[in-house]
Parts: sequence; structure tokens; C-alpha cells
Amino acid sequence: MTSILLVKTSSLGDVVHNLPVVSDIHARFPRARVDWVVEESFAELPRLHPGVSTIIPVAIRRWRRQLLHRATWREIGAFRRALGANQYDYVVDTQGLLKSACITWQAHGLRCGYSAEAAREPLAARFYDRGYAIPRNLHAVERNRWLAAAALEYPPDLPLRYGIAAPARPDAEPYCVLLTATSRADKNWPDVQWLALGQLLNLRGYACVLPAGSKVERARAERLAQNMRRAQCAPPSNLTQLAGLLAGAAAVVGVDTGLTHLAAALGRPTVAVFGATDPMLTGVHAGAQAVNLGRMGQLPDAQEVAATLFELVASTAGAAAGATPT
Repeated sequence: MTSILLVKTSSLGDVVHNLPVVSDIHARFPRARVDWVVEESFAELPRLHPGVSTIIPVAIRRWRRQLLHRATWREIGAFRRALGANQYDYVVDTQGLLKSACITWQAHGLRCGYSAEAAREPLAARFYDRGYAIPRNLHAVERNRWLAAAALEYPPDLPLRYGIAAPARPDAEPYCVLLTATSRADKNWPDVQWLALGQLLNLRGYACVLPAGSKVERARAERLAQNMRRAQCAPPSNLTQLAGLLAGAAAVVGVDTGLTHLAAALGRPTVAVFGATDPMLTGVHAGAQAVNLGRMGQLPDAQEVAATLFELVASTAGAAAGATPT
């Protein structure tokens, strides 16, 4: 049985982008064992994929803030023991950073990653047994898939499958999820556009649900929800609960944030709003039901987003109705 350790620790969107690698591996090696090293705060995401055997959580973000604590070094020791407990056929670092390369170097197996010219941090390539020159102009999802295919020596021509599912949240009325929060202020969509979109969704019979994390994000989500006719701010939720919320949505609109990528990965009709980053390389990437609107310096408006979303919902419903039962 082939055994593989994947190293992709963060961030939320990057972890989502790595999920198709698991599906690809199992398509080529049905009996493979796939383990995954991931930041503790994102460990719920690989657990959504039935093809992941063991999650090895790492806490680099937290450890950096607590290096003087004895408990931190005990945790680091426990992590290194867990990392070294298995002999893998392949250890594949799809992140290409020094921190992920150091983790890869400590694992037992053929260490594979990006070559110096392809890695996000070229020094990372020194920690691998084999480096691969994967084109940098590929979408992040495809870079991950191409690297795994090169390392495990299979053609990178499989259909795209994220392979995850989440129990949908039961709800009395159809709703759309609006993902208004992002880590960078320049990625935000103006409040006036969210309010206009909420009105258009309400007219089509949809309620709106607005998740939020931090106090600042929650304050904004609550303010927006209060100014929409049928809307609510979602209660504080973990990633599994948020996945269920997204899975039950009729559609999702979000800015450039990891949860928008998760919605697309769950197969929901998804419109991602861009204005500060390039969606060609890091936009939602999940087939016809996920669309990126806007580009660097040019935000779409609510009318364009709503029209695109309604087309996606209609086409998704049509495809489902025309599907042949198995």
C-alpha cells in the first residue's frame, strides 16, 4: 500500500486548494494511505475528506507567540514524535515555504517539493530530495495537483474533484450566504453593494446569512444584516459548522477569503468578488458553478453579481434535474 504525507499547513484557502490532491491520489492509488500536516486551526478541513487517514496538527502560529513557555516545547516534541512515527513512500510539500520545508525534512520518506525556481521561497527547495519545476502561472489548485502528479509519477489529467461533503444545515427557507469579511481591507466590497445585493436576493425569495469571525467582522455583518429586509448574522461557528452552513445554501457570494473557496469546493453556486488581487491564479476554481467577478482595481457592482448568481443557480438546478439517477 502506497503511503503519502501531504504538507500544507495554511492558510484556509490554501488548505482548500490542496483537497483535490487527495482525490487525485486515491483515483490513481485506491488503497493509498494519505496523511496530512496542517495548522491546528484548519484541521477540520482535511477531516471533511474521507480519503485522509490521519491529521497531524501543527501549531506554528501559536508556538511563535509562546516560545518561552515549557508547554510549547513539550508540544513541539510531541509533534516531532508524531511526524516521525511513520515511514512514508512520499512526503509531498505543496506549500513551498521554509516552514513547510522544515516540516517535510523531519518526516521519513522521499521528500518532494517545488524546485527553487518554482517555490514561493526558493530556499525551501534545499530541504527536498526531489524538486519539480511546476509552472508558476498555473492556478494554485493546479500547481498542487501537478506537483503531486510529478512526485507520484502519474499524468495530471484527472477530473477536478475536491471530494468533500458536509451535512447541510436544516433551514425553513432558502438562503444565500454572504461572506463579507476578509483579512485585508482593500479586498472588501462596499457596504452599499452588499445592501443592494441583499435587496435583490430578498426579491427573489432568499434570506441572507452573514457569517463573521472577529469583533470587527461581526459588527459589520450585524450592521449589514440590520439594514436588509430578511437577513441574520450567523452565530459564532467552527469550520465544520460553517461548512454545513455553506453546504445548505442556495448560493454564496463572497470576497477573496478562504470560506468563499470552501463554498466552491462544496459545490455551491458561488460568485467571488475581486478588486485587489488577481483571480486568475487564486480565484475560486471549481468548474462551471463557481465564477470570479472583478479584477485588480475594478470591482463589480451588485447588479452584475446578482445576475451572475441567478444564472448559476438556474444552471445548477437544471443540471440536477437532468441528471441520470444511479
